[in-house]
Amino acid sequence: MSVSDWKTTMQGLHSTNALVAVCVTAVLVSSGLVFSQDSDWQPDIQSWEVTPPEQPGAVLIRNATIWTATEAGILEQADLLVEDGEIEAIGRGLDSPRGAVIIDAEGRHVTPGIIDAHSHAAIVGGVNEATTISTAHVRIEDVIDADSINIYRQLAGGVTTINLLHGSANAIGGQMQVIKLRWGQDPDGLIFSEAPAGIKFALGENPKQSNWNNDTPRYPQTRPGVAQIIREKFQAAEDYQRQKDGAPGGRAARDAVPMRVDYELEAIAEILNAERFIHSHAYRADEMVMLIELADQFGVTIGTFQHVLEGYKLARRMAEHGAGGSTFIDWWNFKYEATDAIGFNPALMHQAGVVTGLHSDNPELARRMNLEAAKAVRYGNVPEHDALKMVTAYPAQQLGVDDHVGSLAEGMHADLVIWNGHPLSVYSRVDQTWVDGRKYFDREADLAARQQLEAERQELIALALSAGEGDDSDEGVSEDSPSSRLLGYSRWELDHDEFCTAHVHTQAYGLNFVKGNRR
Repeated sequence: MSVSDWKTTMQGLHSTNALVAVCVTAVLVSSGLVFSQDSDWQPDIQSWEVTPPEQPGAVLIRNATIWTATEAGILEQADLLVEDGEIEAIGRGLDSPRGAVIIDAEGRHVTPGIIDAHSHAAIVGGVNEATTISTAHVRIEDVIDADSINIYRQLAGGVTTINLLHGSANAIGGQMQVIKLRWGQDPDGLIFSEAPAGIKFALGENPKQSNWNNDTPRYPQTRPGVAQIIREKFQAAEDYQRQKDGAPGGRAARDAVPMRVDYELEAIAEILNAERFIHSHAYRADEMVMLIELADQFGVTIGTFQHVLEGYKLARRMAEHGAGGSTFIDWWNFKYEATDAIGFNPALMHQAGVVTGLHSDNPELARRMNLEAAKAVRYGNVPEHDALKMVTAYPAQQLGVDDHVGSLAEGMHADLVIWNGHPLSVYSRVDQTWVDGRKYFDREADLAARQQLEAERQELIALALSAGEGDDSDEGVSEDSPSSRLLGYSRWELDHDEFCTAHVHTQAYGLNFVKGNRR
């Protein structure tokens, strides 16, 4: 939208709404969301106006400290060659193909792209279909928000792959979707096609409705009820699969009434057939033991326990079963079932042989996942390289995509991050983020655009203020209005899992973003 268009729009706005609209624009613009005109790629706050970056035939990164997230460890003064979107070679003194893009990374560090195994950051219109205890037929694939500014902001934090999960209102929730952060692509273009199918389960306070209620209360209201309903649905899916397998085929099927397709039981049957993997919200050890025992009865291996704050209590049991643990590292006591959480939980699970990853469950935290990994060094003395794996290689294993992403090795997708310093340092930042051998974030180009955008920002603010002179009223601004929310986000990006009381997204850390003071 041009400045002249904005002038026409602003003159007709109520002062309060005008200020909100301009502030939202100001936050996005000042975040450096547009590359300079001299850049090869010019992202915008509106992804549908962005042309995805071209994929160079070859890219050679020279003289970097490379964190491979493999047995090769950390390589000093090494080169990394990308060809056609895949890593071709890693070593020293690599030859440069003709026409290759050359990046001198002297003094910089290169890591795999960060993988967030628990996200709701790019979903349209809420993530909880809370009306029934099982919603296995609901698909996150159908509501991917390719226009969410979270995608670009998380690229700026080095994130390249996220697992979009249904909420935790149901014992058996909806089908998840793993995506790559290809800013400018449509929803289908974000889908990580190689990722195995998965589904969200939930245990504890949320599915049994300890902290929320439908207008019409539903079954169950207890933890035993949650276990019972999962068992019942597994049994129903077994019966459904048996009936499906026994249906007549060939010529005999001509005279038979076709079996009615049940999309809920189809999805649950895929779990029993090891075609879809469980990623279960869980906090308490006793509940996780329950689900492990129930899964063992049906020959199912749980993919991950999500949050898993008491994982240290049953880490050996998790390792024996084969369940991964995707957790917070220093979130505790935010609700009753989180009171036994400890910062050493990731380290203890890792020591016991659990594939352990760290996740965000929050669009802002996701921009700083490297610092979550750094905390694992503080809490439990996890070696730095292993700590980095908790946000790269290990989440890739949990999501079944470790043959493609999560580490830097020959034949892997060229999803990588160039840092200006040690990746676990609070002082380091992302210089570039590459996905599939395409540069989707470049801090240098990002910064180059800010001066020209600041001038436009000031003009827009002046227009809004002049349009609202003489009206200082806050009338009409409610706690649920956009002005009471963290600016720059849509409602569903902040209230993504409204039944998880761990998160108060409308206001953060007691700050009121309208008044600028603490509550």
